Amino acid sequence: MNPHDIPATSLMCTAGVPRSVSGRRIAVAAWMVTAVFILSNSATPLYVHWQHRFAFSAAVSTIIFAAYIVGLIGALLLAALLSDRFGRKAVLVSGFLLAMLACAVFSIADSAYALVAARFLTGVAVGIIVSTGMAVVVEVGGAERKRQAAQAASIAMVLGAGLGPLLAGAFAQVMAQPVPVIFGIELVLLATALATVLALPIPDVRSARIAWRLPSVLPQHRLYLASGIAVFAPGLSATSFVLSLGPALLSRLLHVSSPLLAGGTACLMFMSATGVQLAVKSLPVRTILLIGATSTALAMVALTTAIHTETPVVLLIAASLAGMGQGLGQLGGLSAIGMHVPDGQRTEAISLLNIGAYVPAGLLPVASGFLMDHIGMGAGATSFAAVLIIGAAIAAYFVATHQPRSINF
Repeated sequence: MNPHDIPATSLMCTAGVPRSVSGRRIAVAAWMVTAVFILSNSATPLYVHWQHRFAFSAAVSTIIFAAYIVGLIGALLLAALLSDRFGRKAVLVSGFLLAMLACAVFSIADSAYALVAARFLTGVAVGIIVSTGMAVVVEVGGAERKRQAAQAASIAMVLGAGLGPLLAGAFAQVMAQPVPVIFGIELVLLATALATVLALPIPDVRSARIAWRLPSVLPQHRLYLASGIAVFAPGLSATSFVLSLGPALLSRLLHVSSPLLAGGTACLMFMSATGVQLAVKSLPVRTILLIGATSTALAMVALTTAIHTETPVVLLIAASLAGMGQGLGQLGGLSAIGMHVPDGQRTEAISLLNIGAYVPAGLLPVASGFLMDHIGMGAGATSFAAVLIIGAAIAAYFVATHQPRSINF
């Protein structure tokens, strides 16, 4: 890490900012990530409710989830360009406005088509925050606290992702019409985060470049990025499966229909991601990535065991391990980017990290949903698990053979 990696003009990252001030700013900046990610998975425990109301299949459930992935990837492809052209703060504000619009659409949804639209808007908002917003969080830490800030950004993401389904599941358990209340609360949380963005002194770096291009990083940084994607992608695919099809597995295969349990399972998954990130934060990034790949493989073993033994408790174990796999893959990728990729390319690098992970995380659960409709839920889920076990093993081999045994990686 070099001090000159942080622009001297940054109001947040100057050498004279006390460590306590940087710590407070990291926390404030991280809240905007948490607020949007609370929305990202709030729909999870409501899928069974919507399935009963709108009568759609497991495949449609995964399509609704995939609309989120499509919106997110589109935003990731454009976020760096838009930030350069209009400034980071303007892009972040637009992301929050889209998230608030998604809340409104969820609240009045009267068909699966409306749910697709709401999830798409959610994905766009999350894509903006996960690239531009998380880059801002990393930069708030300054030259001396890049890794701590990267950890804060990663933890903020998984914390919000876990709180959203728990909140939604709790209200769905006790209310006949929980949807307006759930997304009304989220609207208030997003408004507080928007106020935070407006108040935060975010460097407004713009350029006249308007020609679109794919995000990219310099050749010397690609190995760090590839290692993060290799582990993050299987982990994220595992958690995406639990989010999109976990409630259906609980209801149809394991005969448990509680929305609180569905939301609690998702929450457990992301709380496990949060806890493991805190536990391993001082380990070398290489070690973090290897543990992450192992966790994802074990999660899929537990998933197949839960399905074939019809044991909900083992599904909870699978969800927890999947969360660890995603959390460690994300933490390892963000930490490598934060330590090795300079400020000017960090937004693009984070975008590429997430694109590389979210593409398979969108495609694999959708394919599994259609497969389940044709060969059965148990066989389809087992096939998905086998693919991810192979992917996690390849990721572990890649990291073990391509990364040095160094505390700096």
